[in-house]
Amino acid sequence: MLSNTTGNKLNMYVPNYVVFDLETTGVSPSSDEVVEISAIKVVNGVVSSEFSTLVNPGRHIPYFASEVNGITDDLVKDAPCFEEALHDFLTFTGDMVLVGHNIHTFDMKFICRDALKYFGKTIGNDYADTLYLARAVYPMLSCHKLTYLADYLGLSTEGAHRALNDCRMTQVLFEKIGEEMKKGASGNVRICAKCGSPMVRRNGVRGPFWGCMSYPACRNTMDI
Repeated sequence: MLSNTTGNKLNMYVPNYVVFDLETTGVSPSSDEVVEISAIKVVNGVVSSEFSTLVNPGRHIPYFASEVNGITDDLVKDAPCFEEALHDFLTFTGDMVLVGHNIHTFDMKFICRDALKYFGKTIGNDYADTLYLARAVYPMLSCHKLTYLADYLGLSTEGAHRALNDCRMTQVLFEKIGEEMKKGASGNVRICAKCGSPMVRRNGVRGPFWGCMSYPACRNTMDI
């Protein structure tokens, strides 16, 4: 939804959400453009509908980008511009929580930038980033890239780096994270008793301790 203020980053599982993903001409939110946007709506933990469209970025798609996602100038020549695609995406999502992998530093920057450009407002939806949550829930893993996590969880990575396929992997990952968080200390993660966020291991002047992932909004700690 459009708003005067950007939504908050959540460090918890929610059962109702829209997972989304972008493919772009490059990695810079200041100079690159979106070439594909996809989303999956989930209600009570169950997929209810999907949204996906290619986007004509109005510029040449660099070879290195096409090598990653397989999206070429020819594929997007008849696709809508991002103003139209973003409008349809926002209609699809409404005010639901947004979920994605590495969206805090990547995808959210693109859609907030273009919402301001086209509509004069930013994106007000709260959002959860599965990259940060996976680091807290699966601290034993050496890598937390989406495809690595999918392999770890036994998910198919076929079609990775196309937006809808990445959404499908992320949706299952978020549900797995939710399951681990429900287990609490009996699983891979400790949950903050005050706000429900994961606890992460930190080091202080008196030694290591468990600190809330939502610090500084929540300053709850636990002894190790």
